[in-house]
Amino acid sequence: MVLPASLRMLARLLVVATAALAVSCGNGEQGARITVGAGDSIESGLLAEIYAGALARAGARTSVEARLGGRADYLAALDAGRVDLVGEHNGALLAFLDTTAPDRTPDQVRKALSKSLPEGLVVTDAADGTDLRPRVILTSEAAARDNVRTVGDLVPRCGTLTIGVAPVPDLIALPSALEQVADCATTVRFPDAAALRKALLDGQVQAGLLTGPPAVVPGSTDGLTILSDADYALRAENVLPLFRKGVLDELQIKKLNYVAGELTTDDLAAMIRGVRDEGAKPAELARRWLDDHSL
Repeated sequence: MVLPASLRMLARLLVVATAALAVSCGNGEQGARITVGAGDSIESGLLAEIYAGALARAGARTSVEARLGGRADYLAALDAGRVDLVGEHNGALLAFLDTTAPDRTPDQVRKALSKSLPEGLVVTDAADGTDLRPRVILTSEAAARDNVRTVGDLVPRCGTLTIGVAPVPDLIALPSALEQVADCATTVRFPDAAALRKALLDGQVQAGLLTGPPAVVPGSTDGLTILSDADYALRAENVLPLFRKGVLDELQIKKLNYVAGELTTDDLAAMIRGVRDEGAKPAELARRWLDDHSL
């Protein structure tokens, strides 16, 4: 049967309308917004902008919800579905989820963290180039005199030392690093890295512990020796994204893994200093970093 011209035209219009509706629905689903959360620290805000920017370049619609508070606050927002992804440290996250976890090396932490994550939350690759562990420091004279080169060398003597502890600001919070090394005879808290450095050089304390890499606070270890820790007396602390299962597709997960392969301690420290000392915008620094690394 041959349809009249008017009916043939109506049929064509219905086909076009149906196809347009299908495309519209498909695009709406693919374009679901991914909200990246950030805590109060500069590091957390930078990671959120880096992850949001990387995902946007993989075709996602993204937004950043910043200043959510401390770890418990932004994890609660993630659990409640208020945000879909946050930046974290693998070691600190493991310690938060399992306070008795003995694991130290990156591989041990990776396996233990995968077992400790609440159902519905997953992680991708950790950025191996971001070593955000605390640093143990001595005067160069003391390190040479006592032949101390590593944190492991110092551990047997820890009970006889007075150890100064100072925060490295603007980083995602870490659990107490001293508990990971040993029970030391005396610990003294200092307000910042400069005060700890002075105390070491003046002989007020015999060893020092900074809660993060000195690159975040330039000059903090001038004239001092940073002990190596290849054996991980201090638990691994590498950056990684934590997100709700099913939120990211395969291409987006690969994009985050590419970020993990490029991000380094020095990169992150430079961006933190840019925000803190120069008033740079985290989103602009993140965009520039992604551009520089062809991400």
